[in-house]
Amino acid sequence: MNYPAGTAPVKAEYLLSTTNAAGVPDDDAAEGTTTHTRGYAGNGEGDTRDSRSGGPARRKMTKEQKKAQRGANKGRRFGKVRDELDLCWRVANGTNCEYGAECRFTHDIPAYLVAKTQDIRIPELSEISDTPPFAADLTKVGKSHPDHPSLDLSAICPLFAETGECRYGFKCRFLGGHVSWDEAGKLTLIEDEDKKARTVLSLQEVNFIGADIQKQLRSKKYPFPVSDVYLRELQEQAEAEEKPKVKKDEIPIIVAEPDQSMDVDNAPQAKPKVAEASLPSVEETIEKRTGGSDSGTQLDAPDVPSRFSEKKRLHWSGKTYLAPLTTVGNLPFRRLCVKYGADITCGEMGLASSFLAGSKEEWSLVRRHPDESIFGIQVAGNKPSTLVPTAEVIAKECTGNVNFVDINCGCPIDLVFKSGSGSALLDTPGKLGKILIGMNKALGDIPVTVKLRTGVKDGRNTAHKLMPRAAAEWGAGCITLHGRTRQQRYTRLADWDYIKECVDAVRAKEAEDDLPPIPIFGGGDCYSSEDYWSNVEKTGVDGVMLARGALIKPWIFTEVKEHREWDISARERLDIIRTYAEYGINHFGSDTTGVNTTRRYLCEALSFQYRYVPIGLLERLPGRINDRAPVFRGRDELETLLASPDSKDWVKISEMFLGPAPESWTFMPKHKSNAYGSEESQG
Repeated sequence: MNYPAGTAPVKAEYLLSTTNAAGVPDDDAAEGTTTHTRGYAGNGEGDTRDSRSGGPARRKMTKEQKKAQRGANKGRRFGKVRDELDLCWRVANGTNCEYGAECRFTHDIPAYLVAKTQDIRIPELSEISDTPPFAADLTKVGKSHPDHPSLDLSAICPLFAETGECRYGFKCRFLGGHVSWDEAGKLTLIEDEDKKARTVLSLQEVNFIGADIQKQLRSKKYPFPVSDVYLRELQEQAEAEEKPKVKKDEIPIIVAEPDQSMDVDNAPQAKPKVAEASLPSVEETIEKRTGGSDSGTQLDAPDVPSRFSEKKRLHWSGKTYLAPLTTVGNLPFRRLCVKYGADITCGEMGLASSFLAGSKEEWSLVRRHPDESIFGIQVAGNKPSTLVPTAEVIAKECTGNVNFVDINCGCPIDLVFKSGSGSALLDTPGKLGKILIGMNKALGDIPVTVKLRTGVKDGRNTAHKLMPRAAAEWGAGCITLHGRTRQQRYTRLADWDYIKECVDAVRAKEAEDDLPPIPIFGGGDCYSSEDYWSNVEKTGVDGVMLARGALIKPWIFTEVKEHREWDISARERLDIIRTYAEYGINHFGSDTTGVNTTRRYLCEALSFQYRYVPIGLLERLPGRINDRAPVFRGRDELETLLASPDSKDWVKISEMFLGPAPESWTFMPKHKSNAYGSEESQG
């Protein structure tokens, strides 16, 4: 068949329509919508509701605002879903509540069990079929107790199965999997002491920043000795540079002239004024005030080379790297990618100002699972006074549990860019240099890495100038380059030719200064093993950072490592979804709130995974990330369901593993086109 340019070449026997192609989701618009917790909107300048939501516009929008609103659901909100009768978590775990009768939650366990929603049982892969209803009926109890019909004794709690205990106790939605009865018929919680001992170090998440540390940060009582010295040095530099500079040979030596009306012998001698050129240099002033030289922090940081030999070297050549991904790149998703071959993972972008404000939500982003063998934390900010202290607190509080800290210099979101953060740093190399050097000081031996775009505006690439300086002068331990400008977002193909030019520039600078090479990763439009290895060979990068390719097909890491294209079956894909559900429950919790938080993020993941066009349906390989898929059917009904662009179907898929969604629970996707029925979205 002859396909229009940019159309996925689906074989004729699977096509449902040859003329009606499903639109490519607008990732640019969606990227600017609400994030995991903070709820900021990158482009949300208009205070307008979409016409299809039934609400009128509050004021008329400009053309620019209409464009910003197109393709994304603005102002998404996801409230917590709780039990109708909410049990006190202390009582749920078998301990005493300090508030007693004044506690706002119930302490009546029998009453709670009567009102408790039916236990969930996650089906095994063998219980899943290729035809509707696909999974077993989760509303049917496998093995019940006559006095407690809500319990399913055949349920397996993912938390208990992995660690030997469930921290949610009686509130767990898989309670039947870890309770027993004593002779009096009283329910008791079970713990597997042997498994607890075996898994305490191997499976427990790390980087928990306690409430006491958060309180110190909020009250500005947290000590920053390294940052204080460095920022004071920068202030002194700025003050010294503001003084008028006069050349030595232009300064007149002033000699006192005798007063002719006075006796020369008895006249008071005027003291000659000290020439400005004889004042101590700025270097001497800093050395005197700080008790040391400024060898580690140059007066003009961007221009004077600095060596960081004490830093840990990153040996990442040949390793696979999952990009830091807002909203979807949470810990359960990173674990999933690690299972399928990701070597390096990085947490979601956190804002330095929010870290320093002691934000509980922001500090949750630094959590790490032991499965993540090489783990980094990504921060965004616009000046040394926030990024350097953030690096210092990370170094203190996450000691031994973070392998690198990444500076985001690529985020294109308007709100981030306009604050001077993200890709805005590409236009301020002096500031970026001071940030890198300061963070290197604050982090000790933990390397600092940097993620860049090619530039801010089309036709004005700057990365080839920044990257050699970052490597040779500012101490970057690794550089990642996304092959698009900030202005391009996702609308054009990544420029891998320019990535090669930048790699060559860095290697030339390293050779000139006799420096060991640092790892360089490229990024953009990598969607297959063929894409990956051809880009590595073509450009000389050490690897490719995978972002949207991993969101759409998390098994891409397996393809890369095995140098093959995997025609994965629908049942195998559903097993990946099942694994994600289990990882989500382990991280977010096995109570009602945790289960539905997992459901929300599972639907977020499916908002990307449905875009996958099975390679067995394509006339030629490999598939391309930006190709529009015609409306097609799968090789079986399950594959067709997994390709549905309708967010209602994603909720149905979540119900296979997380039980029926509560009536009060709704999911609003980032991509507006997915919020409506499939027929409407195709029209």
